[in-house]
Amino acid sequence: MRIWVARPEPGATRTGAALADLGHAPLVAPVLAVRPTAAAPPVGPFAALLLTSANAVSALRPALRDAPALRGLPVFAVGARTAALAREAGLGPVREGPGDAAGLAALVAASLPPGEPLLHATGAERKPEPAAALTAAGFRITAFVAYRAEALERLPPAVGRDLAEHRLEAALHYSRRSAAVALALADGSEHGGAFRRLRHYCLSPDVAAPLEAAGVPVHFVAARPREADLLDALARRPG
Repeated sequence: MRIWVARPEPGATRTGAALADLGHAPLVAPVLAVRPTAAAPPVGPFAALLLTSANAVSALRPALRDAPALRGLPVFAVGARTAALAREAGLGPVREGPGDAAGLAALVAASLPPGEPLLHATGAERKPEPAAALTAAGFRITAFVAYRAEALERLPPAVGRDLAEHRLEAALHYSRRSAAVALALADGSEHGGAFRRLRHYCLSPDVAAPLEAAGVPVHFVAARPREADLLDALARRPG
């Protein structure tokens, strides 16, 4: 299948390679550009560092030179990929969550006493969790905006061409925002109908939400927020 990978880099290229290994024809064309804010992280003290995205690890790398205290903090990472990148960056010790923010909050609550101050390295646009659950459990959360994910103003030209020529068959969606932006850009370029006819594969119900709210049929929603589940679903497709 010709499959559009709309997630940001560096994950988009890695996903494209995985699709190619499975015999698919990936179109790697992100709709979000992730850029570090270059802001200095708060001094603390903090009991642990929360990482809910692999993008936060990349954004933190330059800060590690000027904030060596971050290297010694226990890290709670949302899932396997973020945990692996945190270890590669010299952060940790690292505890790995189950892949979603609610599960990460539960892991922190089970590991640390309430009242501890926690630093959450996050993007400019962030969801309520895990901060809401941890705050309710008595933890003190400081959000550090480490990066911004900026939406493209126009649909990537290669995507427009493939939609116009009916070459695309599917799209992979890894975040709620990238799915919403992909839909908006397709509609804005008059390719909304072709976009809706694709087979849409979503990493979680939250990712699928903006598509379903717009009446876009979603072919597959992963039961666990793991890329392996999306790739398995592609392998199981009929025909």
